[in-house]
Amino acid sequence: MSNTSDAVLPVILAAGLGTRMKSRTPKVLHELCGRPMLAYVLDAAREVGGRRPLVVYSPATAEVTETFGDEADFAIQEMPLGTADAVRAALAVAPEEVGEILVLSGDVPLVQSDLLAELVDLRRARNAAMAVVAVHSVNPTGLGRVVRSDDGGQVLRIVEQKDATPEELEIDEVNAGVYAFDAAWLRRRIADVKPSPVSGEFYLPALVVLAREDRRAVVSVEVEDDGTLSGINDRSQLAEAELDLRLSINERHMIEGVTIVDPLRTYVDFAVELAPDVVLEPGVILRGKTRIGEGTRIGAGSQIIDTVVGRDCLVWASVLESSEVEDEVQIGPFSHLRPGSSIGRKARLGNFAEVKASRLEPGVQQHHFSYIGDAEVGERTNVGAGSITCNYDGVRKHKTRIGKNVFIGSDTMLVAPVELGDGARTGAGAVVTRDVPAGMLAVGVPARLRKPRAAASPPAEEPATPEAPAVPEAPGAQGAEPVTR
Repeated sequence: MSNTSDAVLPVILAAGLGTRMKSRTPKVLHELCGRPMLAYVLDAAREVGGRRPLVVYSPATAEVTETFGDEADFAIQEMPLGTADAVRAALAVAPEEVGEILVLSGDVPLVQSDLLAELVDLRRARNAAMAVVAVHSVNPTGLGRVVRSDDGGQVLRIVEQKDATPEELEIDEVNAGVYAFDAAWLRRRIADVKPSPVSGEFYLPALVVLAREDRRAVVSVEVEDDGTLSGINDRSQLAEAELDLRLSINERHMIEGVTIVDPLRTYVDFAVELAPDVVLEPGVILRGKTRIGEGTRIGAGSQIIDTVVGRDCLVWASVLESSEVEDEVQIGPFSHLRPGSSIGRKARLGNFAEVKASRLEPGVQQHHFSYIGDAEVGERTNVGAGSITCNYDGVRKHKTRIGKNVFIGSDTMLVAPVELGDGARTGAGAVVTRDVPAGMLAVGVPARLRKPRAAASPPAEEPATPEAPAVPEAPGAQGAEPVTR
């Protein structure tokens, strides 16, 4: 890419109503791979212009000023009266020292910065009044036709479809709606654009004829139709652009060492970061600012949103939201990390385990059908199946604090606020309503405190007797003391 001057001001047209989207959301704010489509146009414009882009909006699209207030300057087009009228609104607030104007459409999100730089460089090299991008299209319907001289060289005019003659409609070279202008000439001539006799709107392509009247050159960059200059007008076109962008994102990650088993069924947002040797199985969805560490496998059906996952983890058919997962953690299947959760190294979360706004220290085992909310869980603690923290009393949320090496028996209810000291235990089905000191056992409903039985000494070494049948563990025992009444 050439080093274009920072005197180039990118002007992005985003005032259109987008009625074919049939949406309350302005068209340019509809998302592609986790970002509004206008964000991609802003990125491409900044790479070329070097200046803060100027976005033209209308009262109907005023939401863009809130979404991109830190990334662009703005000019208002009070009535959407066409592209030339939009540029006129931009010139009214553009700095006087700007020497070149680059005009783009906010609904063409796949436009490439290399093409924009080529357009600016060509206009500058030829000292042209304006430069346009012309596309050889297989389906020019609805687009302005580029009419050239008989030798096919000079651009004579650009005709909107509604104003074109039958002969002009046969032309397959169309206007992409991307322009570079000599800013001084544009300021002088923009007011001379006349409204279309058909629509009454003011169109930028009318400037081609005005440039020729001034004996100034109009030059063009000619490209084949690869989809990158396609505008988005309805939901179908939005889906097509999403597919193209998603496949491009997936290809980029695969080139960098990520295994994507089925790229067509893997959805990775633009801002997601993936380390080498990450494996994504089919049906994975990675949203927002998610980061996945080296060697981690994300199993089929998982959805991860704004979450950091460490190295060598396994996430299987689970949902992780706005959380942090350290190295060598196993999650799932069917687990759920709600926002604010933090999972320590080598922790294990089983089937249908849910964590909300809690910290699980390294080595914690949280078994199936369990819920930990608003809690701190110490290292190597075991949370038995069916156990929950009762963190909400109907008015306020309360904290549960669980120490190290604690054993939570199956179906335990920890009624917050409550604290369990290091090495504490609960029996199966216990309802714990008061603190359990370190090393103590809580059993019953409501739970009563007891000293746990001393662990039995291991038997002396004896020869194995394989013919002796194994004695099955009593259902739900999990090492708990019997409940006495």
